[in-house]
Amino acid sequence: MCKYKFFSNKECEYFPCHAVTNKEDFNCLFCYCPLYTLGDKCGGNFRYTENGTKDCSLCMIPHRKDAYDHILSKWELLAELANKK
Repeated sequence: MCKYKFFSNKECEYFPCHAVTNKEDFNCLFCYCPLYTLGDKCGGNFRYTENGTKDCSLCMIPHRKDAYDHILSKWELLAELANKK
């Protein structure tokens, strides 16, 4: 694995921010998921609350070892949101 695709901040006061069985595989590179803004197109394990807020608390995609490749696979969708039409 390329070293720039994985980072684990064991010094963080929130580490790990999700319940996990193996802390060694917990990826902190995308601490805040860049796919949140994609709504239902993110590909993660999310739900919408009663008031319509996206809840990603059960999603581990940004914290997996292969998170970098998955997030880059969604880059075109993110760029579309950023482009001024």
